Amino acid sequence: MDLLDPAFWLDPYPVFAELRRTTPVLWHEESQLWSVARHADILRISRDPQAFCSGKGVLPADRERGVTPEASMLFLDPPEHHRYRKLVSPAFTPRRIAALEQRVGVLADDLLDAIEPGTEVELAETVAAPLPLLVIAELLGIPATDHEQFRSWSDAMIDAAMEPDVETLRIAGELWHYFEAIVDRRRTDPADDVVSVLAHAEVDGELLTDAELNGFCMTLLVAGNETTRNLVTGGVEALAEHPEQMKRLVSDRTLVPTAVDEMLRWVTPVMNFARTATTDVVLDGQQIAAGDFLLMLYGSANRDESAFGSTADQFDVGRTPNPHVSFGFGEHFCLGNALARLEARVLFDQLARRFSTVELAGQPERLRSNLMRSLVRLPVVLS
Repeated sequence: MDLLDPAFWLDPYPVFAELRRTTPVLWHEESQLWSVARHADILRISRDPQAFCSGKGVLPADRERGVTPEASMLFLDPPEHHRYRKLVSPAFTPRRIAALEQRVGVLADDLLDAIEPGTEVELAETVAAPLPLLVIAELLGIPATDHEQFRSWSDAMIDAAMEPDVETLRIAGELWHYFEAIVDRRRTDPADDVVSVLAHAEVDGELLTDAELNGFCMTLLVAGNETTRNLVTGGVEALAEHPEQMKRLVSDRTLVPTAVDEMLRWVTPVMNFARTATTDVVLDGQQIAAGDFLLMLYGSANRDESAFGSTADQFDVGRTPNPHVSFGFGEHFCLGNALARLEARVLFDQLARRFSTVELAGQPERLRSNLMRSLVRLPVVLS
């Protein structure tokens, strides 16, 4: 079992179940890290940034390339993280997110209008990819002429996160310079977009630096685009594989919000994140040394019987409560969680209103990734 091998992540759930049962905290010599498989242990790590920090990296590749706090708020620990979160939170107020609902509905309508009932459609490309990309681009104030380039940049950033090389780092540099120009323009000429809000947000008279604002834009592009895309494709695949759950959703669309949370649990769009122990500590009976790297297996935690009961391995659109960790937990709980839920809720509500069944029309193609649970091809028939 090599946790850094993308092939392992194509179907990790049998191994996850064994880890939870026998060795929930396990040292992997080849990867030089601990895996953490149980829900309760992941919550403990996430609640304690003093003992388990983010500042030394949140992905295995971060250990080799190094991280800088300006690159992403993902690398910040308290108290710096608290300051940053206060500065960027105005971009994600409930009022601002709720105001997007009508626009998301129009975008979702346009995408679903193009689907002819009863004929095969490649859902990943026609619906799942464009919807979050269009929403994030509008939030950031990106002109329509640059949307296709944004898709390429976003995909390249995922590659850079997993296996950085000269080409992906070059593309990341392109995106950085693109945002530099936007940030500079919004400082003097604000518009009705998130970059403008953040460029002028103050906490105790303090503004975000240009580098911090740039890093946030890059993080938002990837987090807001890729993860929602994965949620949509994985959610549709789950409905196709569980037709009785699709039937429930069609007959009672008030279940859509709980269905979206169940899709988040079932799919787990971001499969893991990591922390570094800052002190010697015991976790589930294992002695963790200061400096050890711990990989939190979110996909395992989301199938943990101790948190979700005897039906943890079943897909249930009415599941409640649903304490999944797909948005993280604690200090780094995803700021954009309400936006992701809104996009998915609007899309799946319209899907259940228009169509009564969804069937796979071929074998879905899964991205070979040790980070993202992503389908790059999802042929389906909606009837």
